[in-house]
Amino acid sequence: MKFHYRKLACLVAAGALSTAAMAETPIIGLITKTNTNPFFVKMKEGAQQKAEELGVELRTFAGRYDGDNETQVQAVENLIASGAKGILITPSDPAGIVPTIERAREAGLLVIALDTPLSPANAADMTFATDNFKAGEMIGQWAKAKMGDKADDAKIALLDLNTSEITVDVLRDQGFLSGFGIDLNDPNDIGDESDPRIVGNDVTQGSEEGGRRAMENLLQKDPDVNLVYTINEPAAAGAYEALKSFGMEDGVMIVSVDGGCPGVRNVRDGVIGATSMQFPLRMASEGVTAIVEFAKSGTRPTATDGLDFYDTGVQLITDDPAPGIDYVSSETGLTMCWG
Repeated sequence: MKFHYRKLACLVAAGALSTAAMAETPIIGLITKTNTNPFFVKMKEGAQQKAEELGVELRTFAGRYDGDNETQVQAVENLIASGAKGILITPSDPAGIVPTIERAREAGLLVIALDTPLSPANAADMTFATDNFKAGEMIGQWAKAKMGDKADDAKIALLDLNTSEITVDVLRDQGFLSGFGIDLNDPNDIGDESDPRIVGNDVTQGSEEGGRRAMENLLQKDPDVNLVYTINEPAAAGAYEALKSFGMEDGVMIVSVDGGCPGVRNVRDGVIGATSMQFPLRMASEGVTAIVEFAKSGTRPTATDGLDFYDTGVQLITDDPAPGIDYVSSETGLTMCWG
């Protein structure tokens, strides 16, 4: 009987040691909008690589669909209960998730929004993101430079995300218009501009089918469209298919934002004139690093100078350079892209 008690004592001690070791390993949560979008797949890859490098445990969660706030709320509550040190989140509902995020911060977790700021942005400790206004501005400047004198008579179709006007949608749209030299009126509002060069705005849900439908709608409004801005590259691909069905694919310039590999290949193939590449792997990787530093020292991440968020970079991709505008070719872009 003594043997059995001694064996049990050893097992209990080993279990205690194992539990203690686990307790010393910081837990970090990554919550994305979905598991299927290549952008979020790359984000998860970057977080996992950095977590393994730094010796922390990464727990990943995702919504069932883009806009699924309920599942994200449950994920945050799960991480609070597990004693996580921090959370990285791409919010499906930037305002709706805020009360749950507040509970996480009150529990001592560092919360970093990735790509999409919360509403208000300061509901998170920091946002790690592309400068989406700059991303739009770069393709606007490029388009203006390429059109030259014809920019004064441009016919512009704007293919946005949805009617909610979330931050990313507004920033890209308004950045593009600013880069092209159009007065924004209210920079926090899509569609209030009075410039006669704007044919109109339509929404795409960020999808190829949505881009096709929105392009067809705006062509009905004005068949002389010669410049198309799109919220992302799937919408750009759809817009191109719509233009192609009318035999207009060679006479209309399309610009976009994302930097996914299919989009960069569309730059190479002449479907998209220029796109602004963002870096989801970098967002997640640097976010994990920031939470680990917070767990070790209590140091919180700080914003990039002149901004209210941590800028993870953006790069113009085009095979048709414009004077004075920094770019890399699609060939180089294909070594940097995601998805």
